[in-house]
Amino acid sequence: MSTKERRRLVVFGQVKAGQLTVASAGRVLGLSERQARRVWKRYKSDGDAGLIHRLRGQSGNRRIDPHKRDRAIELYRSHYDDFGPTLASEYLSDRHDLTVDDQTLRRWLMAAGLWQRRRRSKPKRHRRPRKACFGELVQFDGSPHAWFEGRAASCCLMVMVDDATGLTVARFFESETTVAAMTIFQVWAVQHGLPQAVYPDRHSIHRRNDKQADEIEARTGKRPPTQFGRAMEDLGVKLIWADSPQAKGRVERKNGTLQDRLVKALRIEQISDIAAANRYLEHTFLPSFNQRFSVTPAQTTDLHTVCSKEVLTTALCVQETRMVGQDQCISWQGQVLQLLPGAKVPSLAGKRVTAQRSLNGQIQVLWRQQVVKHMPLAQRPKPVKSSATLAQRVAEHKPPSKPSAEHPWRAPAITRGLLAEGSSAAARATPSPPLQTPRPAA
Repeated sequence: MSTKERRRLVVFGQVKAGQLTVASAGRVLGLSERQARRVWKRYKSDGDAGLIHRLRGQSGNRRIDPHKRDRAIELYRSHYDDFGPTLASEYLSDRHDLTVDDQTLRRWLMAAGLWQRRRRSKPKRHRRPRKACFGELVQFDGSPHAWFEGRAASCCLMVMVDDATGLTVARFFESETTVAAMTIFQVWAVQHGLPQAVYPDRHSIHRRNDKQADEIEARTGKRPPTQFGRAMEDLGVKLIWADSPQAKGRVERKNGTLQDRLVKALRIEQISDIAAANRYLEHTFLPSFNQRFSVTPAQTTDLHTVCSKEVLTTALCVQETRMVGQDQCISWQGQVLQLLPGAKVPSLAGKRVTAQRSLNGQIQVLWRQQVVKHMPLAQRPKPVKSSATLAQRVAEHKPPSKPSAEHPWRAPAITRGLLAEGSSAAARATPSPPLQTPRPAA
């Protein structure tokens, strides 16, 4: 019995004992006199069981068809066994035209032993409030993962999430590299413009972590930038490094959501390569994903800055400084580039030039903001040598002469000393020839 039914049992027991009238019992229980007489009639005929609701143990009028329940469980077991109830209900509606509330599906799955309740741990940190405007701060991260579940090699998903709206832009790359970071930033800049600030982690792509950089920062107060950091400086975008993964928790949680939903979507669509996955991301997955999970910012102001493609191409590149050798060549990224100076600059030997590679692989060499023509070489040219053959050089070579056996150098040291004294005494004993005076002319 329920609490209401137990109370009725006590009150109608008093009516049966003659302590209350049926009308008084109705007023005590909040029933009309007519309803009280109907309940009293069932109590007299059926006893205590007459007070129990007649629909107890029967199916409700709004009960879902058991065939629909069985079909939903069978589809879940055969296609979506590792999906959560919320995601599974979306796929059942989109792909099988079977609309089931996610909480109803959760109860069905728990009753069938296909799902267990998962308790979330209490949050250890307080979430930082969102920024007020779109484009004020964009969180940035790379997510290496087995996105194709063994159907292809593991790759990395580069993700950018706007802090104010949760709008997401993502692309697949083979690994998390400087070129990948610049490429995904270029995609964001072309679609929305340049944000005010970017919020990545302290990966070596975004921040130099070597001791030399620490020493330079301690001495000058500024840390030398990486290639990505230099590009952000050229574009006027502020670069903020997160001190922990929790600091940029918005993009970290978005990675977790994508590792659940996107992996299963790629499996359902039978996509197993990066190119097809990027097309699916751009045209199908991200539009519906952003429509569902993005939010309205607190202020409608868009803080993105318009930027031309030429400026983006110039800034988003890998560039380094090189010293030109006497042979008008530089070495860069495993290549030898032969410079071809023009008439205004006949030679660049001993000068410093800037070599840069754009995101599409094009190489340029600059000197004082001027483009220098160049030509790649298989190997550095060797210096010019004499054209004489080896036999000629051997014939012309004179071996060093050796002193004879009677040479004073071969005599012992004492003998050399006596010989030297004798030669000097003989020189003193030998009279010098008389001086001849010139005769006068006739």
